Amino acid sequence: MEEKFMREAIKEAKKALEIEEVPVGAVIVKQGKIISRAHNTKETKQDSTCHAEILAIKKACKKLNSWRLLDCEMYVTLEPCSMCAGALINSRIKKIYIGTEDIKTGACGSVLNLLENYKFNHKIEIEKYILKEECEKILKDFFKYLRERKKSEKKSI
Repeated sequence: MEEKFMREAIKEAKKALEIEEVPVGAVIVKQGKIISRAHNTKETKQDSTCHAEILAIKKACKKLNSWRLLDCEMYVTLEPCSMCAGALINSRIKKIYIGTEDIKTGACGSVLNLLENYKFNHKIEIEKYILKEECEKILKDFFKYLRERKKSEKKSI
């Protein structure tokens, strides 16, 4: 079941890739059904809060007509940053499934662990490395593409 929903998050990441956003996708599931999905639109919207996780949380809250996402689970292709981890705590997500770690800004165990190391009023279960290779590949390919594009732009100057 975890792989099924992570594949849906990967589909969202690919949507971000199509618009040259960092390819991160997220889906929120309640009782075995996807209730929201989103991908990064930070560059497109020029809004630093437009991470896949935040957008998915907003859509789920609207759908459930509640800020409390009790009994909901999130599947996300890349480990959330501190902003997104804070939003997960505040929205009361039950569990998060993470595709791959973010060694630069990850706040669910890589750089710090907001979900486990602090005395917040809500704890979130974490399961990591669901379809890790696929989640890593889409990110690595994207950043390789950006580096190559930058090189070719320098050559044409």
